[in-house]
Amino acid sequence: MKDLDFEAMRKKMVEEQLIPRGISEKRVLESFNKVPRHEFVPKELWQSAYNDYPLPIGGGQTISQPYMVALMTESLKLKGDERILEVGTGSGYQAAILAKLAKEVYSIERFQDLADTAKKALDSLGYKNVKIKVGDGTLGWEEFAPYDGIIVTAGAPGIPESLVNQLKDNGRLVIPIGGSGFGQVMTIVEKTGHAIRTSEICGCMFVPLIGKEGWDR
Repeated sequence: MKDLDFEAMRKKMVEEQLIPRGISEKRVLESFNKVPRHEFVPKELWQSAYNDYPLPIGGGQTISQPYMVALMTESLKLKGDERILEVGTGSGYQAAILAKLAKEVYSIERFQDLADTAKKALDSLGYKNVKIKVGDGTLGWEEFAPYDGIIVTAGAPGIPESLVNQLKDNGRLVIPIGGSGFGQVMTIVEKTGHAIRTSEICGCMFVPLIGKEGWDR
């Protein structure tokens, strides 16, 4: 692994996977150039860490395709002073990207081992503005609500009411909505007062969102 040039691999990922697909926000692109994605996957997968597809991270979970992470991140339209909730910590990579772009990141993971591994990776890389807990992400994290933005990294049967309730006025929720299989539609939920407006971005494939306001186990 010593001969892998991770900086060059990140640059190639941004130039060949993100920019050609329309990711254009400067701060988002800079974060993808800086965050070491390989540190969030098993060492035996380092050579594939920046490739254009998801990778397994254990427990039947995956680290999402770089473009999908970028698309969801850019959809939040972050300026730098936001408080963000992530549902589904997984590897911790999405949280690391968000930590570069927002003031505070709160992330919920269903599996203790994944939460521990993600926290270890984030701590080792010096991310101080990310908090992780183990729990039912469909119920959100009431203690630190409301949130300027919420990202859900698993496919839901509908929009969890608890997450909408924890979203600030004019906040944005990015969530895959669809069947209990692996086919969903990436959806943006915008909250204005008591009104909720949704818009669809694209088709996507995520593991199912398990929880009280998601799919049954």
